Amino acid sequence: MTDRVANNPADGLQRAGRKPPHVFLVAGEVSGDHLGAGLMRALRDEAGDVRFSGVGGAAMEGEGLQSLFSLSDIAVMGFVAVIARLRTIVARVHATVDAVVAARPDVLVVIDSPDFTHAVAKRVRKRMPDLPIVDYVSPSVWAWRPGRARKMRAYVDHLLALLPFEPEAHARLGGPPCSYVGHPLIERRDELRPAPGERPPLAQAERLNVLVLPGSRRSEVTRLLPVLGETLARVAAASTRPLRFVLPAVSHVAPLIREAVAQWPVQPEIVEGEAAKFAAFRQAHAALAASGTVTLELALSGVPMVVIYKVSPLEAQVRHFLTITTVTYANLILGEHAVPERLQWDCTPEKLTQTLLPLLDETPERQRQIEAFSRLETAMAIDAESPSAKAARIVLDQLRR
Repeated sequence: MTDRVANNPADGLQRAGRKPPHVFLVAGEVSGDHLGAGLMRALRDEAGDVRFSGVGGAAMEGEGLQSLFSLSDIAVMGFVAVIARLRTIVARVHATVDAVVAARPDVLVVIDSPDFTHAVAKRVRKRMPDLPIVDYVSPSVWAWRPGRARKMRAYVDHLLALLPFEPEAHARLGGPPCSYVGHPLIERRDELRPAPGERPPLAQAERLNVLVLPGSRRSEVTRLLPVLGETLARVAAASTRPLRFVLPAVSHVAPLIREAVAQWPVQPEIVEGEAAKFAAFRQAHAALAASGTVTLELALSGVPMVVIYKVSPLEAQVRHFLTITTVTYANLILGEHAVPERLQWDCTPEKLTQTLLPLLDETPERQRQIEAFSRLETAMAIDAESPSAKAARIVLDQLRR
């Protein structure tokens, strides 16, 4: 009995006559929402009856969370966008902190979006110093502002890393205890990989499917759509093959995308919803993709891509503080520049067209990416435990403390 309680902390709490464990989760954007939903399912699988409170989006609400407010209130990125919404964001930080204190949960889990979630965690730590706090997704301390790692020790008890090199980086930088739990996309590789016939070889395809992925945040979508509209026209004119452009849109920016795309000379097919998005990935032959988690989804799906991004001129100055030479997850994990990037001043219709066209034929550029992606899963491998289950076990261990 003692051994079983030690191995299952939540079981031990319930056997001691306590109520089901109460987990407060705070996500700040769509990618964090999906992580939170997977964690909620895994916590139920591990601990049975679990009570959830916090902030999340559609995926977490689908698991039973009643979010304090909509993610659209805080899902912004970049200095300029944050400043424009600063009053709302600050109000949501304080409202979230007050909700945590009032709820008195057993553990707080903040998920990604460190500009928002760490502001919550710091204030909760001051008001509830004994509450365990877990951070799910490491900030990019290995890329810039490395001093953040050491500062996190004051308000994060354990860090759950999605990338295999991050525990070593935090140990080197003096960060909090950090465990590589694996990226949740590993759990979904069957949804990302094409079934026989879903992605015909280039030579056999009647037309080539090209994905257009402008991002999930309003600020990035607004900057990238004009460039993408002209790029599609150029690529369609230059290609010797019929092309089908597909644009998977996140629901909260879909109206903005539809309005902009209506003016494009070449119209992509817009799809919404995760099932439609993954189906498009399984059919795709190439992609233009905004930097972010979607690039790792494409890599695991085996889709050659060009990674793009644009920020404001003020935000572009951050490049002087970067300690890495690539922003693409697959490149970082593999330790090589397999995926080409066209960022900021290089993110022009001319350069995007020049970089994408070789991926639409059997070229060395295309084969180099496909070969690199074949090694990605091995580089990201964990033990038999799923990433969400491993994350849930660590959260419950912190809760036991």
